Amino acid sequence: MAARQRKRSTDQPLIEESSESARPMAWPGMRGVATVLGRALRLRCPNCGGGPVLEHYWKLRARCGNCGLALERGERDYFIGSMMFNLVVSELLFAVLFIATLLITWPDVPWDTLEWAAPLAMALAPFVLFPFSKLIWLGFDLLLRPVTPDELQPQ
Repeated sequence: MAARQRKRSTDQPLIEESSESARPMAWPGMRGVATVLGRALRLRCPNCGGGPVLEHYWKLRARCGNCGLALERGERDYFIGSMMFNLVVSELLFAVLFIATLLITWPDVPWDTLEWAAPLAMALAPFVLFPFSKLIWLGFDLLLRPVTPDELQPQ
C-alpha cells in the first residue's frame, strides 16, 4: 500500500507490478468494447469517459482528472504496446489510402504526387495518432483487466 502512496518518480510505477499482473482477465462484450474505445478516440478516460487525461498533446497526466485512474497501470514499459499499435495503424492507414488512390485514379495515377505525399504522410501519421494510440492501448488493458476500487484515487 505504501508503494501506491509514494510520489511518482520515473523509476516507480503507480501500481505494483506483481499485484497488477496477477489479476484475472475478462472480456466485457462488444458493447463494452465500443464504449471504451469510443472514449479513447475522443481523448477521454477509457474508464469513466471524463477527464482531463492529457497535460498536452504529447503527454498524459499521471491520473484521470475525473475518476483518478492511474493512466500508466503498473509496468515501467507499459506504453511500448501503444507504440507498436501506433506504427501498425499508421502503416495500415498508408496501405489503405495508397491502394484506394490507385484504384480511384487508375490508369492515370498521380505518381509524382504520391512520390512526395506518401512519405510525408508516413512521417506525420505516428505523431498525429500518438495520444489516441496511448489511450486506445489503455482501453484494451481496461477491457482485459478491469479497474479495481483500490486503483482509483479521487482528485
